[in-house]
This record gives sequence, structure tokens and C-alpha cells, in this order.
Amino acid sequence: MNLKKTALMISVSALALGLLAGCGNGNTSTSTSTSTATGTAETAKPGSGGAKTVIKIATQSPLSGGSAVQGEAIKLGAQLSLDDHKAEFDKLGFELQLVPYDDQGDPKKGVANAEIIGADQSILGIVGHMNSGVAIPSSVVYEKYNAVMVSPSNTATEVTDRNLKVVNRIVARDDFQGPAAAEYAVKTVGAKNIFVIQDKTAYGQGLADAFKDAATKLGATIVGYEGITVGEKDFNGVLNIALSKKPDFVFFGGLYGEGGLLIKQARDKGIMAPFMGGDAWDSQGLVDVAGDKVKDALYASIATDITKTAEGKKWADQYKAKFSKSPDGYSAYAYDCMTVILNGIKTAAAANGGKVPTRDKVRDAVRATKDFQGLATKISFDGKGDNTYAKVFIYKFGGPAYPGSMISEVSK
Repeated sequence: MNLKKTALMISVSALALGLLAGCGNGNTSTSTSTSTATGTAETAKPGSGGAKTVIKIATQSPLSGGSAVQGEAIKLGAQLSLDDHKAEFDKLGFELQLVPYDDQGDPKKGVANAEIIGADQSILGIVGHMNSGVAIPSSVVYEKYNAVMVSPSNTATEVTDRNLKVVNRIVARDDFQGPAAAEYAVKTVGAKNIFVIQDKTAYGQGLADAFKDAATKLGATIVGYEGITVGEKDFNGVLNIALSKKPDFVFFGGLYGEGGLLIKQARDKGIMAPFMGGDAWDSQGLVDVAGDKVKDALYASIATDITKTAEGKKWADQYKAKFSKSPDGYSAYAYDCMTVILNGIKTAAAANGGKVPTRDKVRDAVRATKDFQGLATKISFDGKGDNTYAKVFIYKFGGPAYPGSMISEVSK
């Protein structure tokens, strides 16, 4: 394909920004671009197939810190989809590149990264974030730049209730996940006196509140509601309160790092009531922290067990062969998020005469996704960017092995 004149006129500063973004370290400040809708692509070095126009897709997830297991799964799932589509885009004259960013599970870092992503006009979409509390402020920046985001894991209602044009997710919301977990706890387990703990994050508190409200409506009594802080290691204080309340069920809204420690320390203290968490427990990380004390723990997840179908099992084997590790809960959902973004780019490029589309056209094409059958889920976005096909799944650990066994599937 002949080089486009616009690609040849990229300024030195824009090239520098592109190089910085490709590193994904987010440590260098950049100026804000004044063109928020135009996707100006870089030109790759000529190779055996001729020069290609570079299109980048970013990921934002924690690649370090307490949630790195799930954050890495998001990056790798997205990478596998991008790799699977490279040949197709190569025929269209485009070179796909993944630019992963470590948001560290920190809203400030996520926003700083978002500014760098927004300034690099060759980035036409973002797979992420993992944490709702990071996605909410970061997506305000994406909206400014018209950079579309598709999340494989954000569940807080505020993520989409703000009606931002760039924000989409393919998984269930807290106001679906929480009540589904509560219904299982009350109607199936028979919980009557429930102790609720949350980690004071947008995700954890939102999920815990949704669970608490639904359990109360179903007739259960909330005997305690306490908060912990992300990063804490000693939960004797909150567990002593729980022990005094003698609950027959404990629900935790929070991440696997703190969740695993809560389970372990509760069992050591003699609290033998069933423990349940949300989708943040859908990870090898929970087993790594809780060890054999994870047995019988329950979790409500927004992610299906991909290995339950022949196609999913084949994909999981491909994932393991490529990355030398089994897929985690969000891996296949990140794969689908990337595929949806790439489909949006193809649609927008076709409407643009085969040339690189502008960010706003990609944004609109992604939001227009209807009845797309992905690997993990079917996807149709409503006017807010929520997936009308999202489901909730209930799992139980039979021992210290991930994943747990899927024991229930809930549709709206």
C-alpha cells in the first residue's frame, strides 16, 4: 500500500509521544493534543510486505502490585486476540501493535497513563481497566480524546451510568452481580445472619452494598458491615467483630489479595461460616494466598469457565502454549474486548475508503456492536455501553485448585 501523505507529515513531537506510549511506563509527562477526534497513524518501517500503517491498541490494568495476576491476564488475553488478527489487518495495509500500560490499580496512575494514551493518536482503542475505581476517572480522559474503551471486568454501576460515549463493558454490573450472589446465599445456602466486609473501593463497596440490600430484601439479617483497607495484612480487628456476631455466612466485596488473607485468618480464628466473594476472587491469586483454606469458598463471577466448551478448551490450550500459563478469569473476556475494538476499526476503516479511521468513528462503530458472538460471551451494547447479554456465574472451590467448580449460571 502507498504511504499516506498524512502519515509522512507526523511531527517529531508526535513520534516521541508514540515511542513513550509504546514503552507503557507512564512516567513522562506530555502535552495535551488539540485534535481529539483524528487518529493519525504512524508509518512502520518497510519490510518484505512493504510499508504498513501502524494502528495501536492499548491495555490498562495492574501489571504490578496485589492484583497483578488478573491484570496480566487482561493484557495477555488482549494480546492473543491482537495476534490472531494481525494477518487480517496486514492484508488491509495496517500493522497492529499492542501497547500495555501498568495502571498499578491506582486511579492517579491510570489517569496519567490515559493522558499519554490520548496524546498518542495512533492508539485507536483501550482494553481495560480491571478496577472500576481506576476506570472511572481514566475514562473521563478517554472521553476528552474520543478514545474508545472496552472493559473485560469493570462492574461498578457508575462506569456506564455517566453515559460517556467512549465507555463500554462486556460483563455484568454490580447491581446484577450483587443480587445474584445474595439470592444464592439466602435461597440455596440458607444464610440467615450475614456479616459483610468491603474494601472501601468503588468496586468493593458497590458490590457489597448491592449484596447487602438484596440479601435484606430476601429476608436475611445483616449482623455486621465493616470496611478494611486495600494493602492491609492483619484482619484480626474486623474478624474479632465477626466472631462475636456468630454469622452463618460472610460476604466480602474486594480483591483476591485481601480476600485470601481474610479466609485464611478467619479459619485460623475458628470462623467456619461459608465465605463468598465477587468476581475479583475469580483468580489463581486467591488460591495462592488462601492455600488449602480456600476449600468451600464461593464466588460470584462475571466470567464463565471458558474450558466448558470444546472451542473454549481449544482456546485455553492455545493460551497456555503461548504464555506458559493457564488463562485466568478475565483472559477470555479481554480477548473478546480486543476483538470488538478491532471489529470497530475494520468497520470504520471500510467506511473511510480503507484508510485509517478517526477515533470518533471507531468509538461509534464499537458502541454499535450488536449480537456479536465472542469467545466468552455474546455482545450487544445498549445506549450506555452495557452488554445486554452479560451473565453472572456462581463457583465453589473444592480444594486449593483454580478455577472453582461452576455450580450456577444466572441470566437477567
